[in-house]
Amino acid sequence: MYTVLVIDDSLSMRKIIKDMINDVDEFEVIQEAIDAFDAREKIKQYEPDLVTIDINMPKMDGVTFLRNLMRLHPMPAVVISGENVRGNDIFDDGAVGFINKPEAGDDISLFAKRIKENLLNLTFLLKRYTLKKPKPLKKIESKKAFEVDRKVHPDEVIPLKAAFNGKKLIAIGSSTGGVESLLRVFKNLTKDLPPILITQHIPYGFSKSFADRLNNYSEVTVHEAKDNMILEKGNAYLAPGNMHLTIEKTSNNNYKTKLLDTVKVSHHKPSVNVLFRSVNNITGGSAMAIMMTGMGDDGSIAMKELHDNGAYTVAQNEESCVVFGMPAKAIQANAVKDIIHLDQIAQYIIEFSNNKIR
Repeated sequence: MYTVLVIDDSLSMRKIIKDMINDVDEFEVIQEAIDAFDAREKIKQYEPDLVTIDINMPKMDGVTFLRNLMRLHPMPAVVISGENVRGNDIFDDGAVGFINKPEAGDDISLFAKRIKENLLNLTFLLKRYTLKKPKPLKKIESKKAFEVDRKVHPDEVIPLKAAFNGKKLIAIGSSTGGVESLLRVFKNLTKDLPPILITQHIPYGFSKSFADRLNNYSEVTVHEAKDNMILEKGNAYLAPGNMHLTIEKTSNNNYKTKLLDTVKVSHHKPSVNVLFRSVNNITGGSAMAIMMTGMGDDGSIAMKELHDNGAYTVAQNEESCVVFGMPAKAIQANAVKDIIHLDQIAQYIIEFSNNKIR
């Protein structure tokens, strides 16, 4: 049984959501909260497996609460809101689901169906999370702990020491819409490609399940990255949901993974900027960097550095993106050589690997 905390300032909406969740097999609402500060205390007290969050709440809006929750106590969160325009944003902020509230005159049974489908789609992620739940929140004495974190530049985590060239590597950055988009890319990849490194903005505890899904879709062997894994051809390494993925050289001139448990960079952990900066430091102009769908600008700083160092840089085009934020920022920074459709990315990777591009 997965336990749920419902956060909504409306008493009637809390009751509706509670009843609908309790009708879904394996889910039970254990407590309700009327605002972010009430929710903070009840998360500490009850340690739910999942929270639902409304966007329009008193004292602190739901988006700010979501960001702080992911910073202080990362856990599965579903936003239930009438603000459809925020549907894409919240995934970038760490939510794993978005459900539209019913509008006046809507059939309430359709709302119940949306809740049921969303929850059932999350069961494979929740199984992973419940095995790796973070320790309970420490008591927070000050409201300052719930302030939005500042935007950290990659320089604070990994200095720029760009290499001229080295062994071929492929680095991919993605966020909102990236899960399904990466699946489409990987199912068309062939064996014997250079090592592939992936930073997908994904909540804590879910990256292993996603790596397994990618692995099942592809001829490439996909791993959730761990420390000191030697990079091998035909293999891909996905950043864990709570660590930055970087690489370093071994004594015999191979490359291996190194995970960094530091602050968020560009509001993310893992961060695309950290991965791309690390790749530039190790293999520089021999790399291929791909910026895929996502909200925000994570990755644009280090992608520009890779571009200027002679790496082959590619961005997904607007037409095929769920959100054209990260690719657009990279393009605006003059960090991109080619702009291509999602369905071309696999072929470009193969051609790069066979020296048919550049």
